[in-house]
Amino acid sequence: MRRSAVLATVAVFTALALTGCGGASTPVSGAGAGAGAGDPAAAGAGTGGTVHFLLSSDYSHLDPVRGWDGGVNNFYRLIYRGLTTFGAGPGTEGTKVVPDLATTTGTPSDDNKTWTFTLKDDIFFEDGKPITSEAVKFGVERAWDPEAGIGSPYAKLLIDAPKDYKGPYVSGDLDTIETPDAKTVVFHLKKPYADFASALVQPNFVPFPKGTGAADAFDSKPIASGPYKVESYRRGASLKLVRNPHWKAASDTVRAAKPDAFEFTFGLDGATIDERMLAGQGADANAIAGAIQAATVARIQTPQIKERTLSGYMGCTTYMSLNTTKKELGDVRVRQAINYAVNKDTVVAGDGGTTLAVKATSIQPPTIVGRVDYDPYPTDMAKAQQLLNDAGLGGGFELTLDVRPVARQQGMAVAIQEALKPLKIDVKINNIDTSTFYEVIGTPAQQHDAALTGWCPDWLSGATFLPPLFDGRNIVAKGNSNLAQIDDEAINKRIDEIAEMTDIDAANAAYSELDKQIMEKAPIVPLVYEKNVTVIGGNIAGAYLNDSFSGGIDLVSVGLKDPSK
Repeated sequence: MRRSAVLATVAVFTALALTGCGGASTPVSGAGAGAGAGDPAAAGAGTGGTVHFLLSSDYSHLDPVRGWDGGVNNFYRLIYRGLTTFGAGPGTEGTKVVPDLATTTGTPSDDNKTWTFTLKDDIFFEDGKPITSEAVKFGVERAWDPEAGIGSPYAKLLIDAPKDYKGPYVSGDLDTIETPDAKTVVFHLKKPYADFASALVQPNFVPFPKGTGAADAFDSKPIASGPYKVESYRRGASLKLVRNPHWKAASDTVRAAKPDAFEFTFGLDGATIDERMLAGQGADANAIAGAIQAATVARIQTPQIKERTLSGYMGCTTYMSLNTTKKELGDVRVRQAINYAVNKDTVVAGDGGTTLAVKATSIQPPTIVGRVDYDPYPTDMAKAQQLLNDAGLGGGFELTLDVRPVARQQGMAVAIQEALKPLKIDVKINNIDTSTFYEVIGTPAQQHDAALTGWCPDWLSGATFLPPLFDGRNIVAKGNSNLAQIDDEAINKRIDEIAEMTDIDAANAAYSELDKQIMEKAPIVPLVYEKNVTVIGGNIAGAYLNDSFSGGIDLVSVGLKDPSK
């Protein structure tokens, strides 16, 4: 599931003093829940041993200015640190913004337009060199690199910079990030922004030694600032992390760092992963994995497996974008017809059933503060056909749908394909490898008619959900999140108006109404709100699902009950 890729105008965030990433707690079940309310996040975990992670595909990027989705953001916390981060613990503990490399979550001045941070003592890179304000400044500047900076946009949107600035390798230092001494870094923003600490949890605010990481160097050999460093990496096959000997636990209140190592195995078939996790034999007793396959749901009902099962909402919306620049899809009646035709119940079934998802009707998921439940397009094939007739496309047309080659995605794609057949819309399913999928669909020149994707908020507000997806003024050539490429003057204007609201509750309510306004234009088809159901190894401790990382297991607290096994 893709997290934010490009936010709209910085004005979206100017007046909203949002509380960092608050929201509903993620429900968990069984012994794998690990840390209960009030308990240490890594409860029951001993020190030592190796945790195994079984995955069907590799992470998008090891370089944090390139990668930006729920899975890789979670992984980054093992090897990287930023000025702030999300806390550790189930429920709301994992959505709080807390200091990381900085001593506090920042000191604002100039009416929240200038932010000053002081670095902690005893913070080091994996080679033993101290992490200084210069390293923080350089790491942030990398977000402007025209080739590498395709991930989180917060640095570019919030921090003041010349329009022609192209990062440290091309343009040199950025004067609006000051380093008066080795411990102090000062950010000058474009406009006042009261919740800058929340933006800083994004992965491209990671420090690096000045001058390092040109081109794609960090995609193969990153420089760690967190408790683990990369020992070996074979793209698409395996990744091993071992301890960073220069990381100091006393400087880090978030990462438990209980295991000696993490071993990631990529390229495994989903059914194979499920079989191994259910059996839990040998090293797999020390393993974790992602969401189970739909075919496995019936097999997790035994008491023995239930004890090792975690379950909760991902807090995201899975949707089908409709590219409004394409001939047929440029007509709002065609997009509305597709919305009426897609049967959400069959899409849920294609995704694995109600254990794994519920149907979506609005753009924002239920976890968003202020969100209102409504259904603008209940299934109505007669209305869909009439709209196509009115648009002069009653005879149908061909539509190419970009999809990841993942079982649940494939099931949903087939459900969409079947739903549109009666309208003579011939859906061609185009599979794109997961490791490059978001980069491809985020490049308008490579985009097809539609894409099956998802969006997860950076914190639980409409400010991090609707503007990134639908503000037409920030459609870019790379790292584009407005997949519909909709540029509607009324929508853009309303985004600016909500940004000027100083009452947070009123702003969130306004975003709910904006949701309805956008869906009148039908730039997407909301499909499902997915759940994460995952089985963990019997020797795993400290595992819980984290709302901040698309409902995935929070890696920073995972360990082994008995590290000798």
